[in-house]
Amino acid sequence: MGFYVNPGNENLKTALNSEIFIDKSLFIGKISKLLNTQQKFVCLSRPRRFGKTMTGDLMKAYFSKGCDSREIFSKLKIAKNPCFGENLNKFNVLSIDMGFFYNNSEDKNDVLKNLGIHLLRDFRKEFPNIEFDDQLSIAEMIQLTYDDTNTQFIIIIDEYDTLIREKVSDDIVEKYRSLLNALFKSEHLSKTIALAYLTGILPIQRDMVQSKLNNFDEYTILNPAWTAEFFGFTKDEAEALCNEYRMSFAECENWYDGYKIGEFDIYNPNSVVKAMMGRKFGNYWTKTGSYEAVSDYINLDFDGVKIAVIDMLAEKEIKVDVEDFENSLNKINTKDDVLTYLIHLGYLNYDPDTQLCRIPNKEIRQEWEKAVKKAGNFSKVVEMIRDSEELLELTIDGEAEEVAAALDRAHEEVSSIKNYNRESSLQAAIILAYYTVRTKYTIIQELPAGRGFADIGFIPIDKKDPAMIIELKCNHDADTAIKQIKNKNYPAAFENYLDNLLLVAVNYDKTTKVHECVIEKYQK
Repeated sequence: MGFYVNPGNENLKTALNSEIFIDKSLFIGKISKLLNTQQKFVCLSRPRRFGKTMTGDLMKAYFSKGCDSREIFSKLKIAKNPCFGENLNKFNVLSIDMGFFYNNSEDKNDVLKNLGIHLLRDFRKEFPNIEFDDQLSIAEMIQLTYDDTNTQFIIIIDEYDTLIREKVSDDIVEKYRSLLNALFKSEHLSKTIALAYLTGILPIQRDMVQSKLNNFDEYTILNPAWTAEFFGFTKDEAEALCNEYRMSFAECENWYDGYKIGEFDIYNPNSVVKAMMGRKFGNYWTKTGSYEAVSDYINLDFDGVKIAVIDMLAEKEIKVDVEDFENSLNKINTKDDVLTYLIHLGYLNYDPDTQLCRIPNKEIRQEWEKAVKKAGNFSKVVEMIRDSEELLELTIDGEAEEVAAALDRAHEEVSSIKNYNRESSLQAAIILAYYTVRTKYTIIQELPAGRGFADIGFIPIDKKDPAMIIELKCNHDADTAIKQIKNKNYPAAFENYLDNLLLVAVNYDKTTKVHECVIEKYQK
């Protein structure tokens, strides 16, 4: 048993020994169907900590000749598959973690050299009867082994896109591309490979790398096909954990849901596990990602990135064309490129039916807040967010004139010239102006109430805080908005809060660009 060549099942055993283990072993049955078919080249991309490495560990334990995993898998879901034993521990497996080699190479120019040295050492250890010359390439070592053992290889490369994402020298990237080309495009070597499984954050780059890997079928966060349920926790899996640990599933949804991948609502698995183990919901994304990835790109402000970000902070969804992104960090030149890149990183969720993207959940929203604070061209938005707690206090105290003045500033900052006079722009301005209220309130836009829909409802988490109905008007007056709240009986939706309910009316004059506000305490 080697570390890279014919690895053992230790990683899977460790996962099984952990307090929380979600059985994704049915993935083995799906991937086994691709063995020695035209679909045997698989590239899987997902955000960090969405279970890519775990499925790799399942594959290594199941396919590798370096271990006997029958007893382990006999206790998992895959054991009920009629073909369970057909491929169990019958292949030579080559497992490479490019992220590991990159992070552990002092000189990044030595990444591929170090990779070759370690693999050569492992091949010699696993196959002592085969003579491996020092100058052999990885492809040549695989070919020699196949010729001697007549056993095919399964190749697993985790974080395959590391060298591309980390922007190492062009020379190293080109050598890496040549390595991939030698492994996966050679007709002579093809018969030695039963399956190739690459994982990464980004899909295959559509320039020079594409020519090296255009025989791979891609399963991305945008086009997951059958892989959707195996990466991240499904709703049923997350809810079962909440029930087991007596944690609020509604709160779990609020923090970690929001990813619609294929037909499944997918929860961030790393964060859910951390929350269950620590008995506390919170932001665990920071430990796995970096908000610099967001701030560096939103600072570029290609054709309206800033307005799109502000709209999403105000809980709006943004139209995005994901088709033209070339999966290259050197070719991010438009707003659509920026947003598509952030979708792949997990900072946004994308709905293919509507072609809209949005911030998925509370955890990621906090990362966006950090990114906006770090980005240089969002200073007024940061100031607005910082002052939103004071705005709430002014509203509760009935300081209508000061509230109106704050909304003047917010509306100007969040709106482009093109959409300034739209009511949706005013609504976004108000949501953003009250940004930190989310810690105390559930905010519902277009809230069904009475005989219509209230523009914005603020439902307090603590009943000691007042509930609020906000009604918006353009080119009318705030008194008209107050009358509408009463005439259409919007307070009916707040029957549990009628003793502590504020009616807030806002009118915006499109000509003067001035806001008027009236605040009343509801009287039964």
